[in-house]
Amino acid sequence: MDTNGGTAVLEARPTTGPVTRRGPRSTPPRRLWSTGAVLALLALLFGVLTVTQVVQSADAASSVVNHSQPLSDDAAQIFHSLADADTTAATGFLQAGNETPAVQKQYNDDIRTASTLLAQAASSTSDSDPGQRQIQQLNAQLPVYTGLVEDARSNDRQGLPLGGAYLRFASSQLQDTMLVEAQALYAAETARLHQDYSDAQALPWAAVGLGLVTLVALVWAQVRLFRQTNRVFNVGLVLATAATAVALVWLVTAQSLAGSDLRASDSRGAAPLQVLNEARIKALQCRGAENLNLVARGSTDAYETAWTKDSAQLAGKDGFLAQATAMTGADPAAQQPIRAAAADFATWQQRHDKAKTANDDGDYTTAVDATIGTADTTSAAFDSLDRSLNSAIGKERANFRALAASGRGDTALLAEGAGVLAVLAAAGALLGINRRAAEYR
Repeated sequence: MDTNGGTAVLEARPTTGPVTRRGPRSTPPRRLWSTGAVLALLALLFGVLTVTQVVQSADAASSVVNHSQPLSDDAAQIFHSLADADTTAATGFLQAGNETPAVQKQYNDDIRTASTLLAQAASSTSDSDPGQRQIQQLNAQLPVYTGLVEDARSNDRQGLPLGGAYLRFASSQLQDTMLVEAQALYAAETARLHQDYSDAQALPWAAVGLGLVTLVALVWAQVRLFRQTNRVFNVGLVLATAATAVALVWLVTAQSLAGSDLRASDSRGAAPLQVLNEARIKALQCRGAENLNLVARGSTDAYETAWTKDSAQLAGKDGFLAQATAMTGADPAAQQPIRAAAADFATWQQRHDKAKTANDDGDYTTAVDATIGTADTTSAAFDSLDRSLNSAIGKERANFRALAASGRGDTALLAEGAGVLAVLAAAGALLGINRRAAEYR
């Protein structure tokens, strides 16, 4: 206190504790603008992540429909065509130099089909594709096989016994090399189909999680504003919350429906189709073994052993026909041709046993007639079985296409819609926060 003047002056004294100073950055408007920026950024990131994951899922679904499933099916058809060509060549040989035009046409059609499908597969796959090596190998091996068959036919027409040896060697090359490559190609394309299915069915958890975080942040911002301003609604934040909620619900619902339809297209289409393709292939292997056993004229029991093994895999208790029946239990229309195929095989088995007995007894003429003759033959039973399997395959292929197309359509416009809603949410957040910040001016 100053005692010389008449006025008392209080001296400033330092405070005993730290002083917290609020700079320009920590003013209420700036805090609100920061909150708005964070909310807008979250909304935009949610939109970007949603669009990215939806596009990835849609691409995988499109690959299932347009690429991996057709390639898997084509690989099965390549195997079928090669196996059928081998079987048909043996049938022509059994006709002892009098190969019918129908058998010649069937063989040529099989070779042409295999060549065409291999060319298509080569053009539809890249060098890094796991099936590319098998495609190249098969393209190189096919003319070698056809050349051996032609040598067998030429010798047979001249009545030379060397023809049978050529045909058995050609069949051995096809069975032990080409069909192994074809099976590997089928396995590679089927594995890619399963991977595409997995990618297409997966729920985009990252986008869903970020959407929930964004929604919680928007609700928190509104609650905080209500406590500070005592105003119930903020139009901009309400718009942002609604847009985010709609995008999130749309995302979860559409992806769930798409996943459900794609799973159905697998369980009620692609999976039974694969089993039926395996059954058709196995039936051809049975037929080939049956014919080649007669071509061998008792020189080996390898073909009858192959028949026993392959027929068990086709029509045994846990065979492909039993698996297909179990997989289509909820679809009577799909089961009908499969049950017909099982009945056809039972007839085939009876006729095969009759032909085998004749062959074992040395009655080769009767055995051949029971196999490729004109009435009640194993050939007729096989043809009926193949038609039944082909009908069942057609039904499953149609089921797959319908359900897979539905699954792909479930997410139509989702990416575009989510992007628009994310922009609306970001704009709403900025608008709502800025209006509150403006009240401080």
